[in-house]
Amino acid sequence: MQEFFARLFERRNLDAVRREKGRLRCYLLVSLKRFLAAERHRASGVKRYESGPHIPLDELLESEAADFELAETLSADRLYERHWALAVLEQVLGRLESEYQGAGNAALFDQLKEFLVGERGRPTQAEIATELGMTENAVKQAFHRLRQRYRVLLREEIAHTVAQPGDVEGELRHLVAVLRG
Repeated sequence: MQEFFARLFERRNLDAVRREKGRLRCYLLVSLKRFLAAERHRASGVKRYESGPHIPLDELLESEAADFELAETLSADRLYERHWALAVLEQVLGRLESEYQGAGNAALFDQLKEFLVGERGRPTQAEIATELGMTENAVKQAFHRLRQRYRVLLREEIAHTVAQPGDVEGELRHLVAVLRG
């Protein structure tokens, strides 16, 4: 993947992309497909007993192992789209965290974000209220405000990726479909 981006920046292919002709994501997807096809073609030309460097599986990081498992079940374009969707959500969560930290509510954010991302074993709202010295109703209201702000930031982030403001809804539906699929 690093080789793909290195070649993309080296050749300055992004200079040729025009905003009015399509989405950057689509351009990158087509470029990635072409790169992978070229790599498969190049790899198939390797002589019978020649091999590249061996990488022991135990050296893979957990995220790389997860990517490897996904790559076995998803096509390259679906894997790319999934990474794109997760990157958008991570960006939004980072912006939201910065806002809460700036307002001095980092502890509240750390507790409530678990409800956004659906982590297992998370504390209940009553437990959070007790830990933070709040009422359960105040925690419920804080989570409601957090979720509303998350939606606003997600729409803003998506708006940066589309050419027309009217495309935001369609792109949001696409993002949800990618994450479900």
